Amino acid sequence: MPHYYQEAVDSICESIRFDSSAAQHSAKMPFGKGAYDCLCHFLALAEKLGFETKNYDGYAGEVLFGHGEPFAILCHLDVVPAGDGWTKPPFGGIVEAGKIWGRGAMDDKGPAICVLYALKALKDRGFVPKKTIKLIVGCNEESGWKCIEYYSRVAKLPETGFSPDADFPVIYAEKGILHVRLHYPLGTAPFFYLEGGTSANMVCDLCEATPRSLSTKRILACGLEVKGKKILSRGKSAHGSTPEKGVNAMLPMLKYFSARNETIKNIIADLFEDRYGLTDLEDETGKLTLSPDLIKYRKGELQVVCDIRYPATVPVDAVHEKLAQMGVKYETLHHQAPLYHAKDSELIQSLLSVYEECTGKRAEPIAIGGGTYARALKNGVAFGPEMEGDEAVIHQPDEYITLDRVKLLLDIYEKAIERLTK
Repeated sequence: MPHYYQEAVDSICESIRFDSSAAQHSAKMPFGKGAYDCLCHFLALAEKLGFETKNYDGYAGEVLFGHGEPFAILCHLDVVPAGDGWTKPPFGGIVEAGKIWGRGAMDDKGPAICVLYALKALKDRGFVPKKTIKLIVGCNEESGWKCIEYYSRVAKLPETGFSPDADFPVIYAEKGILHVRLHYPLGTAPFFYLEGGTSANMVCDLCEATPRSLSTKRILACGLEVKGKKILSRGKSAHGSTPEKGVNAMLPMLKYFSARNETIKNIIADLFEDRYGLTDLEDETGKLTLSPDLIKYRKGELQVVCDIRYPATVPVDAVHEKLAQMGVKYETLHHQAPLYHAKDSELIQSLLSVYEECTGKRAEPIAIGGGTYARALKNGVAFGPEMEGDEAVIHQPDEYITLDRVKLLLDIYEKAIERLTK
């Protein structure tokens, strides 16, 4: 049994019970009370374990261990909204059927807690790192990275490190991330109200509308529900980087209204049928993914926010050229340049060797569409916690981490930190 296994399980459950999704902010709580309380809980736990900590005005926190050249481990405590479709309490932090259930269990509270207890295990063994390990926990990773931006202004971000916020065996490349809002003028819309989605990086799982007229036969044919004067479309959420793992609730709603509106037909063709070939952009890190995740009707137009993950070696200008072909106004809400490292770099090979030692599996570095804090570092990569063959649970209902994965993470991160900082 790994060191501090039960303590880690208990602490993960406690952390999950804070709803740390973005909420109403204040000067002291820049991302809302839930995120602030979760950060304070994490730092209090670290202090109880004997570590020096710093709270950077509620934006981010830091746990320090060792002396010398700084080395970063970047995690986040904020989560995406719970969304619909849960059979377990999303912020219950309960243990059942060999799993810890709740939003953030895998993304990223579980891994963050495991790293903290891995540091404690090293400390108890008398390990003295020859680097200053900075376990940095942010509170705005899911919706803008203001936490890391603030930290970089008031403190010094290390150049090298890893983020336990993606996949094993180790990530050598992350696609670029581009969030855009497209404005489609409607004129006279066939509805009074239409809105759907909860986050720009989460596949829309619920879309609602108030139509000007109801056609029950067509509503049912499109797979929609009638609720009073509203009609509802339900889907399945998924991470915006893997839209194929979800079911987008926007599409049935748009199809219902498209029979009466040419602009809505164009939205379907542009964003769901990809008539301008955005997803044809491809390199060794994979194809571009296009996920329309938020939609709302405002001031005579339909506004659609899309999550675009473009291949790591493709210039962002190539994406903008495709978007311009649609002929509609759009604006960039968020952009993160890709991450790309040589597979044979020392950092990647060191982490790969730890993974192989702990799992007994031979593996190769991989590329992902997700974006992690690793790209904030000059020499940073993502390392776990997901593995090939895992059920997709991140940004989905009934998110969980297995107890066996907690045990593995405690072992892997203890060995990885020791190897990289001795």
